[in-house]
Amino acid sequence: MQQTQITTLAAVMNEAAPYIAKYKNNTIVIKYGGNAMVNHAIKQSVMQDLLLLNQLGIKVVLVHGGGPEIAEGLKLIGKQSQFINGLRVTDQDTMNVVQQVLAGKVNKDLVALLKGKGIGLCGIDGAMLKCQKLQNGDDLGFVGEITEVDTTLLQFALNSGFIPVIATIGTDANGVAYNINADTAASEIAIALGAKKLVSMTDIAGLLADRNDESTLISHIEISDVQPLIEQGIISDGMIPKIACCVESIQRGVKEAAIIDGRKANAILLELFSQQGNGTLFFQKETNNE
Repeated sequence: MQQTQITTLAAVMNEAAPYIAKYKNNTIVIKYGGNAMVNHAIKQSVMQDLLLLNQLGIKVVLVHGGGPEIAEGLKLIGKQSQFINGLRVTDQDTMNVVQQVLAGKVNKDLVALLKGKGIGLCGIDGAMLKCQKLQNGDDLGFVGEITEVDTTLLQFALNSGFIPVIATIGTDANGVAYNINADTAASEIAIALGAKKLVSMTDIAGLLADRNDESTLISHIEISDVQPLIEQGIISDGMIPKIACCVESIQRGVKEAAIIDGRKANAILLELFSQQGNGTLFFQKETNNE
């Protein structure tokens, strides 16, 4: 190895060392979807990142979506995807496809890339995600909202050195299955586990002051500054629920949350182990109680 390569590697390791110490033996919940999930090369890179985190003693939980794959599955039965306010309308036929695709093909394809370190689960397993029918004014069918997260199975997997890979399907008290928004599920799981950090992978650079200009990236923001940006229209449309999940997770005990650019290679490592980060970091200032 040339001296310049050795010097570069040493610099990277020196920068990463305090961050590795920060997260070691702590839990990180990663919501995975978007282009990082569709592009096979990036998917492999993400799984390699997760394996490295696992080897470093960081407890990783992967919560995944699968919108494009569900859309393809619906086409095979002659149905088109329908959304209301960003949520998939889920009748019984659609719910059957969601369960087959998310908890079946998508989940197991991801587990296979984790080289024996992944455990594929969905919210039905161990009654992990208990839910009820979402009531928001629109009848979305079998779309659920989480009422309780049981972490028993997750804790067992994490303490055994595995990476839980979770498809976001839950059940109500009668065992009826519901489709759950992946961002919401990741947030609730992070809260229930007392995670150190919640990371949401997206198809954009992060929160932008001007949505058409990635050079206006807001690299970090205190959660009390979020509402004014919504009122100004800087945070709008589909970013509102994603950011709301980040804010709520911090308000309920998660130390940090980040929306990162999943299009980048090694996006997770860049966010966790570098000073510059990747995307937008959400945090809450510590209050002085003295």
